[in-house]
Amino acid sequence: MPSGLFEAVAVANPHHCYSIVTNQRALLLQRSSEGKSQGDFVSSLRALKMANLPQSPSLSLPYGQASSSASPMGTPANFDRKMQSAEALVLDLSNPDRRENALLELSKKRELFQDLAPLLWNSFGTIAALLQEIVSIYPVLSPPSLTPAQSNRVCNALALLQCVASHPDTRMPFLNAHIPLYLYPFLNTTSKSRPFEYLRLTSLGVIGALVKVDDTEVISFLLSTEIIPLCLRTMEMGSELSKTVATFVVQKILLDDVGLDYICTTAERFFAVGRVLGNMVAALAEQPSSRLLKHIIRCYLRLSENPNQ
Repeated sequence: MPSGLFEAVAVANPHHCYSIVTNQRALLLQRSSEGKSQGDFVSSLRALKMANLPQSPSLSLPYGQASSSASPMGTPANFDRKMQSAEALVLDLSNPDRRENALLELSKKRELFQDLAPLLWNSFGTIAALLQEIVSIYPVLSPPSLTPAQSNRVCNALALLQCVASHPDTRMPFLNAHIPLYLYPFLNTTSKSRPFEYLRLTSLGVIGALVKVDDTEVISFLLSTEIIPLCLRTMEMGSELSKTVATFVVQKILLDDVGLDYICTTAERFFAVGRVLGNMVAALAEQPSSRLLKHIIRCYLRLSENPNQ
């Protein structure tokens, strides 16, 4: 699996962001050797994989898969077989008995299937099936009783939604359908258990996929749905990786003039963002993280560019 996630100095060019996942994978390998189950280890890798937002899909490989240079896939026969496999798995999403396996296979192999996002979006009942997976766990959010198996299954569904959010042909229809709103209950959770942490991380992955491409319309939509308070919550109480993704989202919003104007319009919004950033800097004194600090500094730098401050 390629490494990398959001080096702040390269946020304007996502193809240069390659650092965090290698470190996280090494940490997970160490934890696995200390007694973690293989299922937890694979789930951890999957969560990290889905958080690798700024990376170009063409550079992203599912863990355990060889590079395309070692396995040529340019022949028409290979292409047809892959599309048939993708179509069969997408059809399985509408079958409750086959859905769990289809979610797993599609989420692992989504980069291998060309134009998977339009196939997911335009096939009958598929998006409804993914939303059904999401809303089915709402009852276990409060009181928090989400199991690892439930979390993994929903994270696989979220990975497919991230695929749709990333594709230029499906991004705006995805946004116009207000599908990101279905993820907000996950971002509003406060439990620090691993299943909830993965859920927040992959939900942020979908939001990050939307803001990765500079588009004022996307930023305006997210601002209208109060994404900033949800990101600030994660920046305060999430894991280092979740904080990094949430700060990346806020940073991308600030880099758009509409986002900067929105946050700086009222003192309440400005100081809310400033307070959280300040608390994060103070916390870094005890648990240093250079990559997170770079994002925080980029946010401060952009705030300083507001002519009204």
